[in-house]
Amino acid sequence: MNYEIDIAGMKRELKLFKVADNLQIAAFILYGDVEITKHAAKELLARAPEFDVILTAASKSIPLVYEMASRTEKGEYVVALKAVKVYMGTPLKMTVNSITTQQEQSIYIGEDDVAKLKGRRVLIVDDVISTGESLKALEGLAAKAGANVVGKMAVLAEGDAYDREDITVLGKLPLFDGEGNIL
Repeated sequence: MNYEIDIAGMKRELKLFKVADNLQIAAFILYGDVEITKHAAKELLARAPEFDVILTAASKSIPLVYEMASRTEKGEYVVALKAVKVYMGTPLKMTVNSITTQQEQSIYIGEDDVAKLKGRRVLIVDDVISTGESLKALEGLAAKAGANVVGKMAVLAEGDAYDREDITVLGKLPLFDGEGNIL
């Protein structure tokens, strides 16, 4: 089953995937879709507050924040990784439980990225906000790094997340029952 969505004037067909007995989600994947990535970046930047650097979590939103950063004068972004790399020094860490991952994960930013964030205006960007857990983990990393979060954005908000007043999104992604009906 598929669901057609309009993302700020651009349509896409999204495949439904079961995440629980009577719950399906429509998978929005930016990988490989340059057209929607560029479109979403442009539309999000038009709605963004003033910021110095973008913060996201690996990995589906990396093409989006790259495109957003490349369209700005600053051109800086930080990616919170799902594993510690040798070049990170002593990283900052937050744990997250995401609807699309079936176990708890940790995300990390290294010492160099902490320096990029400290004392700066940070815009948190994700592809989809669902439960808000990934967003909360990114906010925690930003706080630990001494950053000032000035905005939180995503291409889509799923389910009740769309009604949040603290985020800016381009569209609503509904949840679906086991038969593919919108909940």
